Amino acid sequence: MASRTAAVPEVALRSGDARPMPAIGMGTAQSPVVPDTTVKAVLEAVEVGYRHFDTASMYATERPLGEALAEAVRRGLLASREEVFVTSKLWCTQCHPHLVLPSLQESLQNLQMEYVDLYLIHWPISLKPGPVVFPVKREDAVPFDLEGVWRAMEECHRLGLAKAIGVSNFTTRHLDKLLPAATVPPAVNQVEMNPVWQQRKLREYCAEKGIHVAAYSPLGGQNWSGDGNAVLDSEVLAEIAKARGKSVAQVALRWIYEQGVTPIVKSFSKERLKENLGIFDWGLTDDDLRKIGQIPQKKIVKAETVLFSAEGEFTSADLADMEIVED
Repeated sequence: MASRTAAVPEVALRSGDARPMPAIGMGTAQSPVVPDTTVKAVLEAVEVGYRHFDTASMYATERPLGEALAEAVRRGLLASREEVFVTSKLWCTQCHPHLVLPSLQESLQNLQMEYVDLYLIHWPISLKPGPVVFPVKREDAVPFDLEGVWRAMEECHRLGLAKAIGVSNFTTRHLDKLLPAATVPPAVNQVEMNPVWQQRKLREYCAEKGIHVAAYSPLGGQNWSGDGNAVLDSEVLAEIAKARGKSVAQVALRWIYEQGVTPIVKSFSKERLKENLGIFDWGLTDDDLRKIGQIPQKKIVKAETVLFSAEGEFTSADLADMEIVED
């Protein structure tokens, strides 16, 4: 079993007391959620060597993920829960100081776990408390008490329920607001990042502040715009992949890894899961890196278009405070 996981390097987080984070993670967001499919895919991921799993209360995959990992321990695929790194996230309707701890407790109940390795604020957005609905109504956006919510996140950490705490979809502007108020700085910022959205300014900022960056949509992700996948369809990446004898996905993931960032890849195919792990025993050349650095940049995930319905007005919160596109 050890030999299977030896190939995946780990990153020590600079804040909190989580175990080191494996350098690639499996994402579990899917629509619609089919619990049995999630359980099967997670078990297969454990079998091929994944030890890092990413979920969120919003995804409704915490329960099947927890079931799969408990089953993996029963089957002897894992020695114990301690062998895996699990991330979950606080949804926007729970982004209120008094709801943070109950929300994490509910996630832990779903996961059948005593702690998560990492707990993230999902978006720099607060919505009126209530059930999770998607897309979100614009009038439900309310001012975000970032300091109060972060203090509650720190309490989750102090209680040992979250070994490390962090954020997701935060720009440097959001982090500038958060850091002066933080006693425990965020360990991780999980953002959209791939060769067509490279996040250079944000990565530089996070490196300076000791915040590790994790990348969702590392392969171009959810096809929100309906006009193809700019990563997987990239001619630049295809050319490099051909020269290296690798897939385009492997080149994109290797590039992210070489930037010191942890990709969170969502795939439920065992073959693809295995292929995505094959990025650690080779490297890109300086010429490859130069070509990738010149790829035109295009942000796909935007708060206004992805989260909110087109109808209605923002009545008590300013969209500028919520937008996640770095200047």
